[in-house]
Amino acid sequence: ALVAAPNPGVWRSLCTSTVAQASSQTQSKDVRVEGAFPVTMLPGDGMGPELMHAVREVFKAASVPVEFQEHHLSEVQNMASEEKLEQVLSSMKENKVAIIGRSHTPMEYKGELASYDMRPRRKLDLFANVVHVKSLPGYKTRHNDLDLVIIREQTEGEYSSLEHKSARGVIECLKMVTRTKSQRIAKFAFDYATKKGRGKVTAVHKANIMRLGDGLFLQCCEGVAELYPKIKFEKMIIDNCCMQLVQNPYQFDMLVMPNLYGNIIDNLAASLVGGAVVTGARHPFAQAVGRNIANPTAMLLSASNMLQDLNLEHHSNMIAEAVKKVIKVGKVQTQDMDIYSTTTDFIKSVIGPLHPYGG
Repeated sequence: ALVAAPNPGVWRSLCTSTVAQASSQTQSKDVRVEGAFPVTMLPGDGMGPELMHAVREVFKAASVPVEFQEHHLSEVQNMASEEKLEQVLSSMKENKVAIIGRSHTPMEYKGELASYDMRPRRKLDLFANVVHVKSLPGYKTRHNDLDLVIIREQTEGEYSSLEHKSARGVIECLKMVTRTKSQRIAKFAFDYATKKGRGKVTAVHKANIMRLGDGLFLQCCEGVAELYPKIKFEKMIIDNCCMQLVQNPYQFDMLVMPNLYGNIIDNLAASLVGGAVVTGARHPFAQAVGRNIANPTAMLLSASNMLQDLNLEHHSNMIAEAVKKVIKVGKVQTQDMDIYSTTTDFIKSVIGPLHPYGG
């Protein structure tokens, strides 16, 4: 699940789901509000609709001036076509902001290599995926007080869908690495570090084996790093990075990497602070679909981040603090956090302190 920010080319990772079952009962009708910010909403598959329902309920309680325009694009629910894709793209281009649930991508090949989950990223050139891995007070994990950012280039690399059969029983898969896009993601990372007051950027690579492709990516990161002398620059091989994240994640501040590595590191880092339900890299709790036990934490916090992009700082802080307070108190937490509260209970606890502000 992702948020497309007004800043062109940026996607912020949200909570995700991979089960092909829609929960239409939880979806609300779009209500046009004069003066409200239009936001494209794609509920996605699995728990996506339930998590989006949580966002709608909390936004309503906080009187957030946002108008959701809901669209459906799903390969597993027979709601995917070129026409629907164009409708979604048109909405996203017009609104500049989108909140998206995870879409399940079937592994069967049906004549189109690029999935409907990937194609909007390419069409809109949304090149930067940003995941903020941060511990939540009140939820104890193996590593506490973590605060690091993972930035991943997501328009090329191994996910370019450039595969073909060169001979019987032989498939060739091309990995695309370009100087232009490598420099672009490196600059984005250092600009982000400057804006957010981060002191170190680590480039993750496998240039010892893929000397040309990853070598070019690393070369671009090194070149951009020279333009930011106040920010410390380090480089680390991907396999060592995985080990270091498990052993001593506190050594990292920001990491920038190509597409495939970023996808893996997102999930590894998420597990350090309690899993995808609190960071949004992935939501593996597929069995929660339709049982009112899904954890909306990541989706609500990501929606809060979206409001910052809309310059709705007051509403953003209000919602984020309400979610964090529920977790810190620890009385109402969902099953994945070892307390058997329902999704509805969690939403009600978040909404409680919002009413005085929202009227």
